[in-house]
Amino acid sequence: MSKLGLLRAAITSSIAVRTAVPQNRGLPMLLGEPVRRFSTEAENPPQNSRPSDQPQDASPIEPFLQNPTTGLVYGKLLGISRYTLKTDVVNMLEGCNLSLEDVKVDYNRAFTPMGMVVQFRSWKAFDNAARVISRKGRLFKLERANRSQWDNLTPHDAKTVLLQGIPQTAAPEDVERFLSGCEYDSSSLQIIFRSFPEPSKFATVRFPSQTEAMNAFLAKNKGYCQNGQILMRVLQ
Repeated sequence: MSKLGLLRAAITSSIAVRTAVPQNRGLPMLLGEPVRRFSTEAENPPQNSRPSDQPQDASPIEPFLQNPTTGLVYGKLLGISRYTLKTDVVNMLEGCNLSLEDVKVDYNRAFTPMGMVVQFRSWKAFDNAARVISRKGRLFKLERANRSQWDNLTPHDAKTVLLQGIPQTAAPEDVERFLSGCEYDSSSLQIIFRSFPEPSKFATVRFPSQTEAMNAFLAKNKGYCQNGQILMRVLQ
C-alpha cells in the first residue's frame, strides 16, 4: 500500500474511534483525554460562597409539633358581683385545673370587689378559660393581666372578716368587746376611716381558719357596737 493510502487509513481509523467515545468509557485513556472520576459526593463549593443559614438536612418544625409555651399566665375576670365566690369561678372554668389558691379578689378601698385575678398554668389554660366564658354566654370578661397585679393583691382566703358601720366615736377597745367570744388574731385588727364619699369607719380582722371566720359572722353579724349596727362580710 502506498504512503497516501496508509495515511488515509490512519485518519479513517482515528475518526471512527473518536465517534465511539460516548458509548465506551474506557477509550479516553487510549486517546489521551483527561480522565474524569465519578463520585457520589457533591463538589466543593467555591471558597467565596456563603454557607446556608440552615443545614440542608434540617427539616422545618411544623407548628403543631412544637412544645406549647409553659409558665404562669395571669388574667383578670371582670363582671363579678359582691356575691360571686371564688368557688363559683373555679367551677365555671372547668378544665383549666384551677384551685382556690389560683384566684384572688381585687377589692377597692371600700372593699367592693372590682374583679378577680386568676393564675393559669399555661397559655393553653388561659385560652381554654376564654372559650369557656364565651361558650357559656356569661357576662364575665377575661382580660390579660401581669404578675404585678397578682402580687399586689392580698389573699384573704375567707379568713378575714370586714366590719362595716362602726360608729365614729368607737375605739379599738369597743370593737374588741364586740368580738368577745370569737377566736381571732387580735394583732390583725385594723380600724380604717374613710372620708369619701361620706365619713365612714370599718375594720378588718383575721381569724385562724375559715370555720372560725364563719362562726363569727353567724354569731355577730348585725349586732351592735355602741349605738351602731355592724354588718359583717367574709372577704375571699
